[in-house]
Amino acid sequence: MTGNKNSTATTPRRRGFASMDPDRQRTIAAAGGRAAHASGNAHRFTSEEARAAGRKGGQASPRTGVRR
Repeated sequence: MTGNKNSTATTPRRRGFASMDPDRQRTIAAAGGRAAHASGNAHRFTSEEARAAGRKGGQASPRTGVRR
């Protein structure tokens, strides 16, 4: 035995964001998004940038030459 009395099949405690109510999670996430935009670390794709990224990803995907 491991010496732990509570080693039975119990549900692990939720930590961090999982233990918060959804409204609190949304508030914290929104503040993080605003801070990222304010510091210049966030990025919004224009439709042209998104199109180019999709094209690049589509060209790189069939590495084996066989599509699934």
